[in-house]
Amino acid sequence: MTYERREFLRTALGCAGSCALVAGLGGVASSALLARSASADDDAGAAPTSNADETRFAAQEARYYKKLSGKRIECQLCPNKCRVADLERGTCGVRENRGGIYYTLVHSRAAAAHLDPIEKKPFFHFLPGTQAFSIATAGCNMECKFCQNWEISQFRPEQVSATYLPPGAVHELAKRHGAPSIAYTYSEPTIYHEYMLDTAKLGAETGVRSVVVSAGFTEEQPLRDLLPFVDAVKIDLKSFRQEFYDQICRGELKVVQRTIEIIRKAGKWLELVVLVVPTRNDSVAEVRAMARWVKETLGPDVPLHFSRFHPTYRLRDLPPTPVAIMQRAYETARAEGLRYVYIGNMPGHPAESTFCWRCAERVVERAGNSLVANHLRAGHCPKCNERIPGVWS
Repeated sequence: MTYERREFLRTALGCAGSCALVAGLGGVASSALLARSASADDDAGAAPTSNADETRFAAQEARYYKKLSGKRIECQLCPNKCRVADLERGTCGVRENRGGIYYTLVHSRAAAAHLDPIEKKPFFHFLPGTQAFSIATAGCNMECKFCQNWEISQFRPEQVSATYLPPGAVHELAKRHGAPSIAYTYSEPTIYHEYMLDTAKLGAETGVRSVVVSAGFTEEQPLRDLLPFVDAVKIDLKSFRQEFYDQICRGELKVVQRTIEIIRKAGKWLELVVLVVPTRNDSVAEVRAMARWVKETLGPDVPLHFSRFHPTYRLRDLPPTPVAIMQRAYETARAEGLRYVYIGNMPGHPAESTFCWRCAERVVERAGNSLVANHLRAGHCPKCNERIPGVWS
């Protein structure tokens, strides 16, 4: 669904409401953002650069840091554990030390907002066929060379056009557009934790659910504080080798595994996505080891999506992942006993749909990011009555 940027918030809230929420540039809803969408599975667009809303964004004291001597601080939000001097920022670029007090610069500062099919995240076992009101801010605590949204994730907030969109406004927009969920996505939600948490907490009042799309590179306490207010999480499992994280992403596999395990044990709906990069993380041995870990640690019912790589950002010297490699990854994971394995970024492939693991009946049909038909009956296969795990209504 595509919208013209200026008209989106006008029609979403009505002129008076949108002007009140996003006042800027002479009263025109110039900061209304419905950024362009690219062709990636979970893409965001960066709006044209403008600093018109700078006066609307007030820095808020960050959570999860400790004070050190000499006005230095240590951030405890993510495993980077940045030690930040006065008037400096952490690796993510969106948290700043001001006189020994650490501030988030992106609370309510939406650099992207869009109505997306929930399948685009991708969530295949969570409210199929619905829309998710998706938001993001600038910044990231990793640096993936294949990042599809680098125009916002790899820049500081003052370098990216943004709209003042506080938590209440996010929920109002979601409800006005009939979106049953809000997705924290596009960049890395960990770095806008305060904004995400405050928005997610409103869900109990508004009836709008929260879903998180993350790389899972976070500290344990912030994650545990967030999970009670979240309904589903999708984690990008970049690889099952630390070498890949070192060379391509700047992260830690063990931390991501810990995050995934915590989410699963908390009883939240969980799906995993692996971007299959040719010659980098596509070997049978790696896929087999990953699939075994998923089955043994999380169980056979956690959906695992293999997404096809397309050259972008700083990884343009490789071709798109060959179809045969994608098929091989799918078959390897299935052979290891995973019941719900998918292939993404390959429209028309049968593995876009959900099949009952017991009788092989196609129970949810998809084409690309679109739901074609949902044949489930109260979450059960219509043929053999097997329960298909997920959040279906």
